[in-house]
Amino acid sequence: MAIEAHTIEALIQEAFPTAKVEIQDLAGDGKHYAASVVAEEFRGLNRVKQHQMVYAALKEKMAGSHGELHALALTTKAPE
Repeated sequence: MAIEAHTIEALIQEAFPTAKVEIQDLAGDGKHYAASVVAEEFRGLNRVKQHQMVYAALKEKMAGSHGELHALALTTKAPE
């Protein structure tokens, strides 16, 4: 089962209201995406923690082999 880019964006936006989110479908199959997330909520946190927060926002969508989202290449940072 695939997931649409706007669903990923909505889940991230819900968790990080200040975020600027950009989603790109890497393979055209609805399962492999890249996401760029720039959010004030990341200020002072290292990249590992930032990525953990994004993964938590995606909840069960990345639940192992049963998740709708197979791969997500993340770029995260606080605004400059």
